[in-house]
Amino acid sequence: MEGKTDWSRRRFLGMSALGVLGLAGCGDNPPSAPQVDVQVPKALLDEAAELRGGSVGMLSQKLYSETANQALDKSLQVFAKATGTTVRNDLVSGDTGDMVAKMDAEVQAGTSRDLAFVSDRRFVGQLHNLGDLTDVTDVVDEMRALYGEPATEANNFCVFDGRWYAIPYHFIGSAMYLRKDWYEEKGLPIRPHYTWEELRDNALEVSDPSKRRFGWGLTANRSGDANGFIANVINCYGGAIADNTGTKVVFNSPETVDGVRFIGDIYTNPKYAPMLPPGIGSWTDSSNNENWLAQILGLTLNQYSVYADSKTSDNPVYANTHPFNGATGPAIDQPLAFGESNSFVVFKGAKNPDLAKLVAKFMVSGSALLGVAKGAPCLVNPSWDKVWDSDPYYTSGDPAFAALREQTRAELPMKSKTGYAFPQAPSPGEQAATAAYLLTDMMQSVIQGTRPADAVASTHARIVQVFEQQGYKQ
Repeated sequence: MEGKTDWSRRRFLGMSALGVLGLAGCGDNPPSAPQVDVQVPKALLDEAAELRGGSVGMLSQKLYSETANQALDKSLQVFAKATGTTVRNDLVSGDTGDMVAKMDAEVQAGTSRDLAFVSDRRFVGQLHNLGDLTDVTDVVDEMRALYGEPATEANNFCVFDGRWYAIPYHFIGSAMYLRKDWYEEKGLPIRPHYTWEELRDNALEVSDPSKRRFGWGLTANRSGDANGFIANVINCYGGAIADNTGTKVVFNSPETVDGVRFIGDIYTNPKYAPMLPPGIGSWTDSSNNENWLAQILGLTLNQYSVYADSKTSDNPVYANTHPFNGATGPAIDQPLAFGESNSFVVFKGAKNPDLAKLVAKFMVSGSALLGVAKGAPCLVNPSWDKVWDSDPYYTSGDPAFAALREQTRAELPMKSKTGYAFPQAPSPGEQAATAAYLLTDMMQSVIQGTRPADAVASTHARIVQVFEQQGYKQ
């Protein structure tokens, strides 16, 4: 259960261990962190000598794994004790829609934490555009010498005018999952990817409500997963929120309308009713995880959180899961799968920026990362190339690791037939429009009877307002 606020305070003073907040339930006996001997490298201990007695405040974007959050806590505790410093860590949900506004308000008031890790694709562009971030190119250059190159997507989402404003921490792959046993029963092929139309038709084929089998496990309700689903379909059909510069709204296009019509038909056409699980119209971000783990879904789109949960809980669905990189569409013949990194940012006005950078350097590799990665298998992965080779766990711990590492090396950009190159330039306007759930609101209006073309046109107007609020005149 989440805490009473999005900013629940947990302090780490030396080795003092306090309660842990997670996303999974709030039972009396939460799972323990993986047994990893966390060590602070001597080089970092030497760097920290001058900072002994110092303290930093840190924000952690909540991980969808209780054991991973606990392992992260352990790493911070070990660092604090070994360096004689204090790390105060707060969890924050990335799906509330107001996280950036809260961070910006604290920076402007001079009350912000020193550092945070957040999704680079979703939040770094907005924070940079607001002038809230410190240049960390020096840290990234130092880490390149140690660990090779970061995931290719980070060069798109963390770099502005040739300078780095975020330090890649851990890579989060994008994926879809289907029930391979259900597919095999129906003689359907198991492939590296499918078109969106094939996935829809296959979902209907494998569905059997009398057996509590529902082939389609993707919601259009307000949630981060729905945002990703809707945007992906629109991009695969040839539409986009903004042009490749990230500054001009181009949402109202025939291709966007086609994609929205495809999605709307799934939730309104009686033909597809048998493949929709009860309550899908009101799902939140945890709902598809819960229903996948309950073994009633044939398909879902999620980060590797649900895969991690099924593995760590010994759920039978793990053995029957086929993870794949995603779907294609009329405008693109390869899945738009390049993932994102949770990345460290150092805020303007940080009280102790040197210690903040040192915490970031400690957390990205070695035993500090290994415990978190084992707590969320395949969800938390190295962002840096040489870290993948630092422990046998990353090379042989799960069959999905090879594909995940290849995602970090994806050749970018991926180009659609309509001229869009993905990932596009970081767009604070797009990030803000997505965080405001304009895409899911649009789909809800279509499901309630609005013509797709009208819903797209009105959403275009709302997106324009968001872009102009971000300083991009249309």
